[in-house]
Amino acid sequence: MAVRRDAVANIIVCVKQVPDPEAPPSAFRIDDGGKRIADSPGVSSVLNGFDENAVEAALRIKDAAGGRITVLSLGSAFAADVVKKPLSMGADDLVLLQDETFDDLDSYGTALVLSEALKRIGEFDLVLCGRQASDWDNAQAPLGIAELLGIPCITVAQKVEINGGVVVAERVLSGGYEVVEADMPALVTVSNELGEPRYPTLRGIMTAGRKQPTVWSADDLGIDRARLERRIRIMDLFLPVRDRQCEVIQGEDDADSGRLLALRLREEKLI
Repeated sequence: MAVRRDAVANIIVCVKQVPDPEAPPSAFRIDDGGKRIADSPGVSSVLNGFDENAVEAALRIKDAAGGRITVLSLGSAFAADVVKKPLSMGADDLVLLQDETFDDLDSYGTALVLSEALKRIGEFDLVLCGRQASDWDNAQAPLGIAELLGIPCITVAQKVEINGGVVVAERVLSGGYEVVEADMPALVTVSNELGEPRYPTLRGIMTAGRKQPTVWSADDLGIDRARLERRIRIMDLFLPVRDRQCEVIQGEDDADSGRLLALRLREEKLI
């Protein structure tokens, strides 16, 4: 994993296919026995939003200094138009880690598989990930990848640049940002403060349609499936129950309505 200082950057972007977070809660179904989200026909799959920001960060680096972008995604069933979206945006290659064993991984298992895939890819300078995934919102897998590979990790970046063998990033803080840097190879998680990702072009969509992804299974990566057993147990998974009540308070006029409302709020100890 040595950095090729005399060459353009080799960037790997990890992306995830997730259920559409804009779908209404009523469209989701829970498999009570498996404590998991069941197949929900009313919920389409999309590319994780933060991962699109990571793809955009890679493309900006490529626009400024050249480079090659490989997109890496893990799962058991992919929608081609979803996982190929980074290619239509301008990424160069797509590697899919596809195996039924990968269907129910926890954060550690996800980090383990992705790190083994990165080792198989070999020489790379920078790994970019979204700051978190919209399905579980754990934000753990990128940190695990960096730990397993033994490389530096910068989190929640709103800007990422490469300067020789160093990656420079602006980390988002509550009151502003800080500029940090790390020797490459390194991993950076990208936040939505980076800005809106570019739209795929018609030419990009046509090019992506012709490209065939590389597909690796657990056997291809030489992973002992026993290492993928869950270390995090889900105790319960459920849709939130909302019980709303509406009480109309009406007085003789607006002033009287306001007085009655204030009295009612005081009764409920809200004021």
